[in-house]
Amino acid sequence: MKLLTKTFLSVALLTSMQLAQAEHVIVVSAKSAVGNLTKDQVADIYLGNAKEFPGGGQALPLLLANGAVRTEFFDKILGKNEAQAKAIWSRLVFSGKGSAPREVADSAEIVKLIAANPNCIGIIEKSAVNASVKVVLTSH
Repeated sequence: MKLLTKTFLSVALLTSMQLAQAEHVIVVSAKSAVGNLTKDQVADIYLGNAKEFPGGGQALPLLLANGAVRTEFFDKILGKNEAQAKAIWSRLVFSGKGSAPREVADSAEIVKLIAANPNCIGIIEKSAVNASVKVVLTSH
């Protein structure tokens, strides 16, 4: 029993260390006029409180469908757990005042969509950043 507990704690510690080392970034199109954003501005866009970027221009949020980046985004940027965010998005949809962010399979697809549409915003691993997107907020 002690060995099982120690093994579990070791795995949990290693997993948390890997998550802490991973750096995630909020990106927009390199063609976008949007500069740096605050955590609150990003949260407002994703929670439906703002439909436009500061300074103008429609904001279309993209979100990874699953994984550690998504979980960390809910916690560190939105300050909500997934169930709380989904409840907010459900109210937006039901009231006709908005919709949930578009769910995307992976960071590469988010980069592709953002490169094609300067109104999109998304969170990706820092390692996925290329010349087609620019970082507006770093989350680590």
